Amino acid sequence: MKTINPEELKTILENHKHWLYENCEGWENMKADLTGADLRGAYLRGAYLTGADLSGAYLRGAYLSGADLRGAYLRGADLSGADLRGADLRGAYLRGADLTDAYLRGAYLSGAYLTGADLSGADLRGAYLTDAYLTDAYLRGAYLSGAYLTGADLSGADLTDAYLSGADLTDAYLSGAKNTPYIPMVCPEEGKFIGWKKAEVQEEEENHYRKVIVKLEIPASAKRSSATSRKCRCNKAKVLEIYNFDGTVAKERKCYSDYNNDFIYEVGKTVKVDDFCKNRWNECAQGIHFFINRQEAINY
Repeated sequence: MKTINPEELKTILENHKHWLYENCEGWENMKADLTGADLRGAYLRGAYLTGADLSGAYLRGAYLSGADLRGAYLRGADLSGADLRGADLRGAYLRGADLTDAYLRGAYLSGAYLTGADLSGADLRGAYLTDAYLTDAYLRGAYLSGAYLTGADLSGADLTDAYLSGADLTDAYLSGAKNTPYIPMVCPEEGKFIGWKKAEVQEEEENHYRKVIVKLEIPASAKRSSATSRKCRCNKAKVLEIYNFDGTVAKERKCYSDYNNDFIYEVGKTVKVDDFCKNRWNECAQGIHFFINRQEAINY
């Protein structure tokens, strides 16, 4: 572990700014290399560390609030108890990092790589984790109230006792996640109901297709699910009608899945998917995909 005194750290940070701005002779060799550095309790508030190498660094209890760590390499770094409130960690590489009890309130972690990171007890209230990679991460007892987890990959993550009140989990991927919180399904859990999906019809001109909207009746006996978005899946449905986008009835009596043209929707007939995936968190798995609302199907 490298020991760095305050003056050395100041010089490293100043040189790193030159590397960032390419504004002096020799800037190419001025990128901050703090691998394995002992920076316990270091005062780095608002520091510019974009793209810096801090892999394996010992930053326990460091003050990094408002720091710019975009694209920084922090693999295996010890950030336990560190103050990272409002820090910019977009696209940072934090695989296997120790962030237990870290303060990340309002931090920007969109697109950050946190695979296998330990965030147990971390304060992530209001943090921006859009499209973050949290596969196999430990989030035991983490505070995620009001956090933005849109599109985040939480597959295999441990969410035991995590606080997710008000968190935005739209399109989050939770397949294989442990102890996931209760998230109600968008579609009714029992009984028959109406669903809508976008499909396409083949027009007279060869290889020319037009988008249409299919009205489906999902029977009471159908398996159904939804994950964290508005999209639903089922294993069977009756085709009630085919509509043009303007709401008029289409002249065609059958249409095709825009994902698989071999899958045909014909008015009056029931379509089935034999290999329906029962894992509700695997949103794009096998099944008949649809929306409860017609406009949502059009917009998709």
